[in-house]
Amino acid sequence: MLDDLDKMVLNLVQDDFPVHPRPYDVLAEKISKTSGWKMTGLEFLERVRSLRGRGFLRRLGGIFNSGPLGYRSTLCAAVAPEEVLEKISDMVNQRPEITHNYLRDDEVNLWFTFCHGRQESLDAFLAELRAVEGIGEIFELPARKVYKIRAVFDLPL
Repeated sequence: MLDDLDKMVLNLVQDDFPVHPRPYDVLAEKISKTSGWKMTGLEFLERVRSLRGRGFLRRLGGIFNSGPLGYRSTLCAAVAPEEVLEKISDMVNQRPEITHNYLRDDEVNLWFTFCHGRQESLDAFLAELRAVEGIGEIFELPARKVYKIRAVFDLPL
């Protein structure tokens, strides 16, 4: 279960995370000023760790507009039969270029996004996957238009 302080922490880390040498101090100060809860940056960080450990928070990090930085995103979808699924998933999970990775209940069951600066890096990785005996087709779906998708889940107190 989430208590009100957990919800406040989750609301703050989702939106407007401070770029600051001590971001958890800044966030703890916001909670202290707006809610009456008194907490330190270390207590805020401990709360974040607890939320992650309990499965309420999966990832905390920046999201950059990859285009101006010279990167492209390609959504890939693979037919990964049960007998090779774990091996393929491990290969995908080890790559730092992978920003999203999902398993779907369908014939085309493994979906991931590969963010790359050179097409050759994507081509080489997909060649590795295609070399796994038993893998089915792998589809490349490069982004042609960028849509700003902003998902913030405001948790009511």
